[in-house]
This record gives sequence, C-alpha cells and structure tokens, in this order.
Amino acid sequence: MLKNKKLIIALFLVIQIVAIQILKRFPAFIEQFYSNGIYVFISKLMRYAFGWLPFSVGDALYTLAGIYIIRWIIINRKRIYKDTKNWLLDILSTLSLAYFAFHMLWAFNYYRLPLYKSLDLEAEYTTEQLVNFTKRLIEKSNNLHDQLALNDSTKVGMPFTKSEVFDMVKDSYKTLSETYPHLDYNPVSIKKSIYSTPLTYMGFSGYLNPFTNEAQVDGLIPTYKFPTTSCHEVAHQLGYAAENEANFIGCLAAIHNKDLHFKYSGYTFGLRYCLVEIFKRDKDLYYEILATVNKGILMNYQEVQDFWRSYENPIEPVFEKTFDNFLKANNQADGMKSYSYVVALLVNYFENQSL
Repeated sequence: MLKNKKLIIALFLVIQIVAIQILKRFPAFIEQFYSNGIYVFISKLMRYAFGWLPFSVGDALYTLAGIYIIRWIIINRKRIYKDTKNWLLDILSTLSLAYFAFHMLWAFNYYRLPLYKSLDLEAEYTTEQLVNFTKRLIEKSNNLHDQLALNDSTKVGMPFTKSEVFDMVKDSYKTLSETYPHLDYNPVSIKKSIYSTPLTYMGFSGYLNPFTNEAQVDGLIPTYKFPTTSCHEVAHQLGYAAENEANFIGCLAAIHNKDLHFKYSGYTFGLRYCLVEIFKRDKDLYYEILATVNKGILMNYQEVQDFWRSYENPIEPVFEKTFDNFLKANNQADGMKSYSYVVALLVNYFENQSL
C-alpha cells in the first residue's frame, strides 16, 4: 500500500510539470486567481505564523532538512544498488511533494502577468529617454547626497542599525501602498539570515524562503545597501518573483520612505543600473555623465564593490550559474541578465512623473 502511494506521488511530479507548462501560457489567470487571490492569503498566513519569531525559521528548517538528507543517504546508501527502484521512488516522491509545496506557497508568481503590463508601461525605451532620465536621477541623488554628507567627496553613512532598517521598511511600503493598495506590507517577516556568511561567499545579498515566506537578508552586506535589499526581498514576499520587478518595486519603496537616507539608497540604487546601461550603449557618453555624479556617491558604490570583492572565491561562479539556470527554468528567459531590465521599468514609469 505504501509503495503504491509513493508511486502515485512520484508520478504526480510528471503531471505537475506538464500542468505548469500549460498554466504558464495563461498569465492573466495566474495573476487573478493566484497572485491576487490565494497567494495573498497564503503569504499573510505564513508571515503571521513566523514573522514574530526573532530567528529565521526557514533557515532552521533548511538546517534540519540538510541533516536529515545526509543521514538518510548514509543509512540508505546500500539500497542504491540493492533496491534501486524503491530508492529512486523514495527520492522522486519526496521531490514531488517539495515541488508541489514550492509552487503552491510561492513559485506560481513566476508565471503572473509581467509588471509592465499591469502598470500599462512600455517595455522598450530609447537611449535619449535613458540619458534624460539618468540626468534627472543624478540631480536628485546629488541633491540628497549634499544634504547627508559632509562634502561632495564623502560617502553617506547609514545612521541606523540593520535591525532599525528592517523596522523602517514597513514605512516605505505603507507610503507606496497609498498609490498601490496591493503593496500594503502587513504583517512583517524580514530577518537576517543565519547563513549570511555562506550567502556572501555565494554572491547573494538575500533571498525569500518560499516555504516560510520569510524575507532573508545577508547580515554582512554594507548598511548602505540594507534599505534597497530589504525592500527587494519584501517585493518577493508580496508576490513579485521576477528579479527585475522586485528590483523596481524595491527601488520605489525605498524612495517613498520619508527618511532621506532611505531615499538616497533608493535613488542611487536606480542610478547605478542606469549608468551601467549607458556604459553598454555608449562608453564615451557614460564617462561624460559619470563626471557629473558626486564623488561621494561613487564612494558608496565603491564600498559595495570592495565588500563583494573581498569575498570572491572560485566557487561563487558555480552558484551564480546555478541560480542563472534556476531563473531560466522559472520563466525568466534572460536569467540573471534580467536584473538589468529594471531600467526599462524605471525609465518608463518616471517618464511623466516627478522624481
């Protein structure tokens, strides 16, 4: 009887894969009934359940799962060749359950309507639009930098602890939700990952645990990056799975905070992406525009770059490639390159709006 149940569950994995290939062709259906329907309930329920705890429940569960898997492999190692069929059946049935939970609890959001369609934005933009928007961003960023730094050549330091930044993220989304009610963020469930050191060596600044709906932030990254990284992970919590969309919403949330340091983090976050895009299109123009950016802003960029460079290691590219393939397998055809598409959302969103 147990063997038959495992076989049925294992075969259900194939059915799930086929069903998802069909469902991804109907993003409007997923948008209405999952992302703006059942997921809203699931997300809030998970955040109520785990958000109040001071530690990462998801990281703890991953630790226990890792220990269990290692123990199971050691105990069942001889079954690999003595009872191969049932050994594979155990693995496939477990994968089937995990795959089901992964999608039901969060991952169907990968197949929702693209954000530019939801916001009725253009998906493309010209170099002229990009340059004009970047100049506006530079003016805004320089102005904020002048208010927060000792002089134009000094980097801005965050006067908050990382825990205080977490508390302020809710204020960012509260203001943003006045325009977009579906972005109301309550209850809160955002925490430092207990695996911050391994995350850093892997090259990741945070992640969303899809099984507990906890936003995990790398506790080692510079405090300057904490506002935008935290807002990015909350965007994932609210159902925006695509990295470019989470970057865009995270940027909007940060600049909607009333605190100038949060705004500075948000505006310079968007500016960096725009500068990189200009560099790709016209290097001479890039250096011309870069000269108008306060040196202190570049110092903040350098601070982040130096941080990541200090953790470079031979294994990091392997994790980045794995994540890139994961994104491609989940409806993000450009993989990690999709991060740069946040520029298209920013340029078109602010085309007729003040910064």
